[in-house]
Amino acid sequence: MKTILYPEKESWDTLCKRPGIDKTDLEEVVRAIINSVKSEMDNAIHCFSEKFDGVPPGNLKVSSTEILESTRQIPEELKTAINIAKTNIEKFHSAQLLTEPVIETSKGVKCWRKSVAIEKVGLYIPGGSAPLFSTVLMLGIPAKLAGCKEIIICTPPGKDGKVCPLILYTAQLIGLTNIFKIGGAQAIAAMAYGTESVPKVYKIFGPGNQYVTKAKELVQQDGISIDMPAGPSEVLIIADRTANPEFIAADLLSQAEHGSDSQVIILTDNQGLIEHVKTEVEKQVQLLPRKEIALRALENSKLILLTSLDDCVCFSNIYAPEHLIINTSDTNTLANKVINAASVFLGNFSCESAGDYATGTNHTLPTNGFARSYSGVSVESFLKKISFQEVSGEGIKNLGPVIELMAEAEFLYGHKNAVSIRLKSLQNG
Repeated sequence: MKTILYPEKESWDTLCKRPGIDKTDLEEVVRAIINSVKSEMDNAIHCFSEKFDGVPPGNLKVSSTEILESTRQIPEELKTAINIAKTNIEKFHSAQLLTEPVIETSKGVKCWRKSVAIEKVGLYIPGGSAPLFSTVLMLGIPAKLAGCKEIIICTPPGKDGKVCPLILYTAQLIGLTNIFKIGGAQAIAAMAYGTESVPKVYKIFGPGNQYVTKAKELVQQDGISIDMPAGPSEVLIIADRTANPEFIAADLLSQAEHGSDSQVIILTDNQGLIEHVKTEVEKQVQLLPRKEIALRALENSKLILLTSLDDCVCFSNIYAPEHLIINTSDTNTLANKVINAASVFLGNFSCESAGDYATGTNHTLPTNGFARSYSGVSVESFLKKISFQEVSGEGIKNLGPVIELMAEAEFLYGHKNAVSIRLKSLQNG
């Protein structure tokens, strides 16, 4: 990790830039995959699965037998843990189901909005070295609460052609059984355009590697909605002299082990803390099974000393982190100054892992600075809002002249006439 002492404010924008990823030919490769899936459908998926994942052609859909078998492979203690997380996530997200009131904007004019679930949604669940069964909860629960009629899951199988039992168990626990053994850009293309096996959806959710992310970006250009722009995972920690260096080091490493392109940053007004954290990181990283991944991520990471905690919050708002941990003696004062962050963790014991799994908040969040303009996934992400208005005779009498004047000023006489003809009918009884 690189230590930076008292950087000038003019350099903060540069320090906030994420590590560069080599994207040479990425778009060309992903576009070719998408075009193949659009034209050859299931055949293309089989070819790419064999080429990239070493999976021989077979049934793309997970069978009910495979789902049933998965429940027998999960230890009871872990099942209990998943159920606790499920309950907390349901509690938090259920509170987001709000009915908006009918508003009378003028006498005789009523306006309101109705929330309607997106009918067909696709959830991408990463597999590989870290199968994210927790993401099934984070995406599946709000989709179910929203009332989406068709929810499908795509997730890469292992070389044995089987999906991780934890993903299958978690999916069936929340009532999702339409699961397909497909990973990578080909999975995104399959959900976006449909194949013989995979239904087409209207919106695609879920994290993934740079190929998945690029595929989501490209299908969005074709009118398929996605949850948010995404990139490598990240955490920024604001800490003062009261923070526990062991805790901070553990938080940094919990994020660094996600991937070599992850980034972790600590901001502090205490130079002694930086030295203690560095020592702890060096000690703790040796104990991680994913040590090599974490070490590569740490090469992109920074320990930054600033003159005050207010400066730390100011820097953080420019960076707009996916995860922000505030570990200081007065967390609430600093928290009130946060304007750009996807998910915030307050206090000595609020580790980012808690939000990743079980507090109830969602862990599918905007990265790469997109927290400046995007929120994390919520029930609303699976809804669309339809606006309604009802204008009575009294309402058109009151508002009609306003509409006529505005339409005429825009030279839209057809608009004006739609009002005038009604006003005339009321005058004529």
